[in-house]
Amino acid sequence: MRLFGKAEKKNGWLAIGLTADGVQAAAIERRTGGLPKVLLAASYPGRADEAGASLARLGKDLHANRYQCTTLLGAGGYQLLMVEAPNVPEAEMKTALGWRVKDMIDFPLEQATIDMALLPTANGSNQARQAFAVAARNSVLMPHQRLFADSKIALTAIDIGEMAQRNISALLEPEGRGLALLAFDADGGLLTVSYQSELYLARRIDITLNQLLDPDHERLHQLYDRITLELQRSLDHFERQFSFVTVAKLVLSPVGEGDLCTYLTSNLYLPVEQLDLAKVLDLSAAPELQEPAQQAGFLRTLGAALRERAST
Repeated sequence: MRLFGKAEKKNGWLAIGLTADGVQAAAIERRTGGLPKVLLAASYPGRADEAGASLARLGKDLHANRYQCTTLLGAGGYQLLMVEAPNVPEAEMKTALGWRVKDMIDFPLEQATIDMALLPTANGSNQARQAFAVAARNSVLMPHQRLFADSKIALTAIDIGEMAQRNISALLEPEGRGLALLAFDADGGLLTVSYQSELYLARRIDITLNQLLDPDHERLHQLYDRITLELQRSLDHFERQFSFVTVAKLVLSPVGEGDLCTYLTSNLYLPVEQLDLAKVLDLSAAPELQEPAQQAGFLRTLGAALRERAST
Protein backbone atom coordinates (compact mmCIF):
# COMPACT_ATOMS: atom_id res chain seq x y z
CA MET A 1 0.00 0.00 0.00
CA ARG A 2 1.33 3.43 -0.93
CA LEU A 3 1.44 6.03 1.79
CA PHE A 4 0.05 8.86 -0.30
CA GLY A 5 0.06 7.38 -3.76
CA LYS A 6 -2.13 7.40 -6.83
CA ALA A 7 -5.38 5.51 -7.07
CA GLU A 8 -8.41 5.52 -9.35
CA LYS A 9 -11.61 7.03 -7.96
CA LYS A 10 -14.68 4.83 -7.73
CA ASN A 11 -17.33 6.48 -5.58
CA GLY A 12 -15.19 9.15 -3.97
CA TRP A 13 -12.99 9.09 -0.90
CA LEU A 14 -13.95 8.50 2.70
CA ALA A 15 -11.18 9.86 4.93
CA ILE A 16 -11.02 8.58 8.49
CA GLY A 17 -8.94 10.27 11.17
CA LEU A 18 -8.01 8.87 14.57
CA THR A 19 -7.90 11.71 17.10
CA ALA A 20 -7.06 11.94 20.79
CA ASP A 21 -10.75 11.95 21.68
CA GLY A 22 -12.26 9.64 19.09
CA VAL A 23 -12.63 8.95 15.38
CA GLN A 24 -13.82 11.32 12.68
CA ALA A 25 -14.71 10.85 9.03
CA ALA A 26 -15.36 13.04 6.00
CA ALA A 27 -16.36 12.37 2.41
CA ILE A 28 -16.14 14.87 -0.44
CA GLU A 29 -17.46 14.77 -3.98
CA ARG A 30 -15.60 16.77 -6.61
CA ARG A 31 -17.95 18.27 -9.20
CA THR A 32 -17.32 19.82 -12.59
CA GLY A 33 -18.19 23.50 -12.56
CA GLY A 34 -18.91 23.70 -8.83
CA LEU A 35 -17.28 23.65 -5.45
CA PRO A 36 -16.30 20.25 -4.04
CA LYS A 37 -19.25 19.10 -1.91
CA VAL A 38 -18.78 17.74 1.60
CA LEU A 39 -21.10 14.75 1.66
CA LEU A 40 -20.60 14.01 5.33
CA ALA A 41 -18.56 15.00 8.36
CA ALA A 42 -19.05 12.74 11.36
CA SER A 43 -17.44 12.28 14.78
CA TYR A 44 -17.41 9.22 17.03
CA PRO A 45 -16.13 10.23 20.48
CA GLY A 46 -14.22 7.69 22.52
CA ARG A 47 -10.96 6.78 24.19
CA ALA A 48 -7.95 5.68 22.13
CA ASP A 49 -8.37 2.08 23.33
CA GLU A 50 -11.93 2.12 21.97
CA ALA A 51 -10.87 3.04 18.42
CA GLY A 52 -11.63 -0.41 17.04
CA ALA A 53 -15.24 -0.34 18.23
CA SER A 54 -15.64 3.24 16.96
CA LEU A 55 -14.25 2.28 13.55
CA ALA A 56 -16.56 -0.70 13.27
CA ARG A 57 -19.56 1.49 14.06
CA LEU A 58 -18.38 4.17 11.64
CA GLY A 59 -17.87 1.66 8.85
CA LYS A 60 -21.40 0.33 9.28
CA ASP A 61 -23.13 3.70 9.76
CA LEU A 62 -21.40 5.41 6.84
CA HIS A 63 -21.31 2.42 4.49
CA ALA A 64 -17.55 2.61 4.18
CA ASN A 65 -17.56 -0.21 1.64
CA ARG A 66 -19.07 2.19 -0.91
CA TYR A 67 -15.96 4.38 -0.86
CA GLN A 68 -12.27 4.21 -1.33
CA CYS A 69 -10.99 4.72 2.19
CA THR A 70 -7.93 6.53 3.45
CA THR A 71 -6.66 7.41 6.89
CA LEU A 72 -4.03 9.72 8.35
CA LEU A 73 -0.89 8.73 10.18
CA GLY A 74 -0.19 10.66 13.38
CA ALA A 75 2.58 13.25 13.21
CA GLY A 76 4.95 10.99 15.17
CA GLY A 77 4.39 8.00 12.92
CA TYR A 78 6.59 9.07 10.01
CA GLN A 79 9.34 11.41 8.87
CA LEU A 80 8.95 13.80 5.93
CA LEU A 81 12.19 14.92 4.30
CA MET A 82 12.98 17.17 1.36
CA VAL A 83 16.01 15.94 -0.62
CA GLU A 84 17.57 16.35 -4.03
CA ALA A 85 15.97 13.79 -6.34
CA PRO A 86 18.43 11.11 -7.54
CA ASN A 87 19.30 11.24 -11.24
CA VAL A 88 17.81 7.84 -12.08
CA PRO A 89 14.89 6.57 -14.22
CA GLU A 90 11.53 7.16 -12.54
CA ALA A 91 10.99 3.41 -12.13
CA GLU A 92 14.09 3.30 -9.92
CA MET A 93 13.41 6.55 -8.10
CA LYS A 94 11.80 5.19 -4.94
CA THR A 95 14.59 2.70 -4.30
CA ALA A 96 17.27 5.31 -4.95
CA LEU A 97 15.48 7.79 -2.73
CA GLY A 98 15.43 5.24 0.07
CA TRP A 99 19.20 4.95 -0.04
CA ARG A 100 19.51 8.72 -0.09
CA VAL A 101 17.48 9.15 3.12
CA LYS A 102 18.71 6.07 5.01
CA ASP A 103 21.15 8.13 7.09
CA MET A 104 18.55 10.84 7.71
CA ILE A 105 15.90 8.67 9.37
CA ASP A 106 16.12 7.43 12.95
CA PHE A 107 15.41 3.75 12.21
CA PRO A 108 16.88 1.15 9.80
CA LEU A 109 15.86 1.41 6.15
CA GLU A 110 14.83 -2.25 6.06
CA GLN A 111 12.24 -1.47 8.76
CA ALA A 112 10.71 1.39 6.75
CA THR A 113 8.12 1.95 4.05
CA ILE A 114 9.23 4.75 1.73
CA ASP A 115 7.10 6.87 -0.59
CA MET A 116 7.82 10.08 -2.46
CA ALA A 117 6.45 13.12 -4.24
CA LEU A 118 8.60 14.81 -6.91
CA LEU A 119 8.43 18.60 -7.16
CA PRO A 120 8.18 20.21 -10.60
CA THR A 121 11.12 22.35 -11.69
CA ALA A 122 10.81 25.95 -12.83
CA ASN A 123 10.79 26.51 -16.60
CA GLY A 124 14.33 27.04 -17.83
CA SER A 125 15.82 26.36 -14.39
CA ASN A 126 19.08 24.47 -13.97
CA GLN A 127 18.25 23.82 -10.32
CA ALA A 128 18.38 20.19 -9.23
CA ARG A 129 14.96 18.61 -8.89
CA GLN A 130 13.69 18.27 -5.33
CA ALA A 131 11.57 15.52 -3.83
CA PHE A 132 9.66 14.89 -0.64
CA ALA A 133 10.39 11.49 0.85
CA VAL A 134 8.14 10.08 3.55
CA ALA A 135 9.47 7.23 5.66
CA ALA A 136 7.25 5.34 8.08
CA ARG A 137 8.17 2.52 10.42
CA ASN A 138 6.57 -0.76 9.43
CA SER A 139 6.00 -1.32 13.15
CA VAL A 140 3.70 1.74 13.06
CA LEU A 141 2.01 1.00 9.74
CA MET A 142 1.14 -2.64 10.34
CA PRO A 143 -0.90 -2.18 13.56
CA HIS A 144 -2.62 0.81 11.92
CA GLN A 145 -3.65 -1.30 8.94
CA ARG A 146 -4.67 -4.20 11.18
CA LEU A 147 -6.95 -1.94 13.23
CA PHE A 148 -8.89 -1.02 10.10
CA ALA A 149 -8.91 -4.56 8.73
CA ASP A 150 -10.29 -5.87 12.01
CA SER A 151 -13.02 -3.23 11.76
CA LYS A 152 -13.92 -4.42 8.22
CA ILE A 153 -12.74 -1.16 6.61
CA ALA A 154 -10.55 -1.72 3.54
CA LEU A 155 -7.90 1.00 3.19
CA THR A 156 -6.87 2.04 -0.31
CA ALA A 157 -4.23 4.50 0.90
CA ILE A 158 -2.68 6.05 3.98
CA ASP A 159 -2.19 9.81 4.02
CA ILE A 160 -0.06 12.22 6.00
CA GLY A 161 -1.09 15.58 7.42
CA GLU A 162 1.18 17.65 5.18
CA MET A 163 -0.36 16.26 1.99
CA ALA A 164 -3.89 16.54 3.36
CA GLN A 165 -3.30 20.19 4.30
CA ARG A 166 -1.83 20.75 0.82
CA ASN A 167 -5.15 19.63 -0.67
CA ILE A 168 -6.98 22.37 1.24
CA SER A 169 -4.31 24.93 0.35
CA ALA A 170 -4.61 24.09 -3.35
CA LEU A 171 -8.26 25.22 -3.30
CA LEU A 172 -7.23 28.59 -1.86
CA GLU A 173 -4.34 29.44 -4.20
CA PRO A 174 -4.64 32.64 -6.25
CA GLU A 175 -3.95 32.08 -9.93
CA GLY A 176 -0.22 31.82 -10.59
CA ARG A 177 0.85 32.39 -6.99
CA GLY A 178 1.63 30.28 -3.95
CA LEU A 179 -0.26 30.12 -0.68
CA ALA A 180 0.85 29.53 2.90
CA LEU A 181 -1.56 27.76 5.26
CA LEU A 182 -1.04 27.50 9.01
CA ALA A 183 -3.09 25.20 11.25
CA PHE A 184 -2.81 23.94 14.83
CA ASP A 185 -4.06 20.76 16.47
CA ALA A 186 -3.15 18.48 19.37
CA ASP A 187 0.12 17.53 17.65
CA GLY A 188 1.26 21.14 17.18
CA GLY A 189 1.35 23.65 14.34
CA LEU A 190 1.82 22.85 10.66
CA LEU A 191 2.86 25.42 8.07
CA THR A 192 2.57 24.43 4.42
CA VAL A 193 3.20 26.33 1.20
CA SER A 194 1.58 25.09 -1.99
CA TYR A 195 1.98 26.29 -5.56
CA GLN A 196 0.07 24.99 -8.57
CA SER A 197 -1.44 22.37 -6.24
CA GLU A 198 1.98 20.97 -5.26
CA LEU A 199 3.45 20.96 -1.76
CA TYR A 200 6.68 22.99 -1.65
CA LEU A 201 7.18 23.56 2.07
CA ALA A 202 6.13 21.79 5.25
CA ARG A 203 7.29 22.93 8.69
CA ARG A 204 6.15 21.71 12.09
CA ILE A 205 5.82 24.23 14.93
CA ASP A 206 6.11 22.87 18.45
CA ILE A 207 3.06 24.71 19.82
CA THR A 208 -0.23 22.88 20.31
CA LEU A 209 -3.76 24.12 19.89
CA ASN A 210 -4.35 23.60 23.61
CA GLN A 211 -1.49 26.00 24.41
CA LEU A 212 -3.09 28.63 22.18
CA LEU A 213 -6.29 28.38 24.22
CA ASP A 214 -4.44 29.56 27.34
CA PRO A 215 -6.34 32.50 28.90
CA ASP A 216 -3.11 34.02 30.26
CA HIS A 217 -2.44 37.05 28.05
CA GLU A 218 1.31 37.21 28.67
CA ARG A 219 1.95 33.51 27.98
CA LEU A 220 -0.22 33.71 24.89
CA HIS A 221 1.74 36.59 23.41
CA GLN A 222 5.02 34.78 24.08
CA LEU A 223 3.63 31.96 21.96
CA TYR A 224 2.55 34.46 19.29
CA ASP A 225 6.12 35.80 19.19
CA ARG A 226 7.52 32.29 18.73
CA ILE A 227 5.04 31.55 15.94
CA THR A 228 5.83 34.83 14.18
CA LEU A 229 9.57 34.19 14.32
CA GLU A 230 9.17 30.65 12.99
CA LEU A 231 6.97 31.91 10.15
CA GLN A 232 9.44 34.64 9.22
CA ARG A 233 12.36 32.20 9.17
CA SER A 234 10.47 29.54 7.23
CA LEU A 235 9.10 31.92 4.60
CA ASP A 236 12.47 33.64 4.15
CA HIS A 237 14.10 30.24 3.63
CA PHE A 238 11.36 29.30 1.19
CA GLU A 239 11.90 32.46 -0.88
CA ARG A 240 15.62 31.72 -1.15
CA GLN A 241 15.04 28.09 -2.15
CA PHE A 242 12.11 28.62 -4.53
CA SER A 243 12.55 32.14 -5.85
CA PHE A 244 10.20 31.44 -8.77
CA VAL A 245 7.23 31.11 -6.39
CA THR A 246 5.55 34.26 -5.07
CA VAL A 247 3.55 33.57 -1.92
CA ALA A 248 0.39 35.66 -2.08
CA LYS A 249 -0.78 35.39 1.53
CA LEU A 250 -0.92 33.37 4.73
CA VAL A 251 -4.23 31.74 5.62
CA LEU A 252 -4.72 30.81 9.28
CA SER A 253 -7.05 28.04 10.39
CA PRO A 254 -9.34 29.23 13.21
CA VAL A 255 -7.66 29.20 16.65
CA GLY A 256 -10.07 29.65 19.57
CA GLU A 257 -11.13 33.14 20.55
CA GLY A 258 -7.62 34.64 20.59
CA ASP A 259 -6.24 37.33 18.32
CA LEU A 260 -3.45 35.38 16.61
CA CYS A 261 -4.73 36.43 13.19
CA THR A 262 -4.60 40.11 14.16
CA TYR A 263 -1.15 39.66 15.72
CA LEU A 264 0.26 38.02 12.59
CA THR A 265 -1.30 40.69 10.38
CA SER A 266 0.61 43.33 12.35
CA ASN A 267 3.93 41.48 12.37
CA LEU A 268 4.30 39.73 8.99
CA TYR A 269 4.99 41.25 5.59
CA LEU A 270 2.39 38.96 3.99
CA PRO A 271 -1.36 39.58 4.05
CA VAL A 272 -3.01 37.29 6.61
CA GLU A 273 -6.56 35.91 6.40
CA GLN A 274 -8.57 33.55 8.56
CA LEU A 275 -9.65 30.36 6.82
CA ASP A 276 -13.31 30.02 5.88
CA LEU A 277 -13.92 26.67 4.20
CA ALA A 278 -17.35 27.82 3.02
CA LYS A 279 -15.53 29.85 0.34
CA VAL A 280 -13.98 26.76 -1.26
CA LEU A 281 -16.25 23.86 -0.23
CA ASP A 282 -20.00 23.32 -0.50
CA LEU A 283 -20.98 22.73 3.13
CA SER A 284 -24.74 22.53 2.58
CA ALA A 285 -24.85 18.84 3.54
CA ALA A 286 -22.61 19.40 6.58
CA PRO A 287 -24.07 22.43 8.42
CA GLU A 288 -22.00 21.66 11.53
CA LEU A 289 -18.91 22.79 9.57
CA GLN A 290 -20.25 26.34 9.46
CA GLU A 291 -18.65 26.78 12.90
CA PRO A 292 -14.97 27.89 12.67
CA ALA A 293 -13.88 25.54 15.48
CA GLN A 294 -15.43 22.56 13.68
CA GLN A 295 -13.69 23.54 10.43
CA ALA A 296 -10.38 23.62 12.27
CA GLY A 297 -11.05 20.26 13.93
CA PHE A 298 -11.86 18.55 10.63
CA LEU A 299 -9.28 20.37 8.49
CA ARG A 300 -6.88 17.53 7.71
CA THR A 301 -9.56 14.85 7.51
CA LEU A 302 -11.32 17.01 4.92
CA GLY A 303 -7.99 17.49 3.17
CA ALA A 304 -7.46 13.74 3.00
CA ALA A 305 -10.97 13.36 1.51
CA LEU A 306 -9.95 15.77 -1.28
CA ARG A 307 -7.60 13.24 -2.86
CA GLU A 308 -7.81 13.32 -6.64
CA ARG A 309 -7.51 10.63 -9.25
CA ALA A 310 -3.98 11.64 -10.31
CA SER A 311 -2.92 13.29 -7.06
CA THR A 312 -0.10 12.29 -4.75
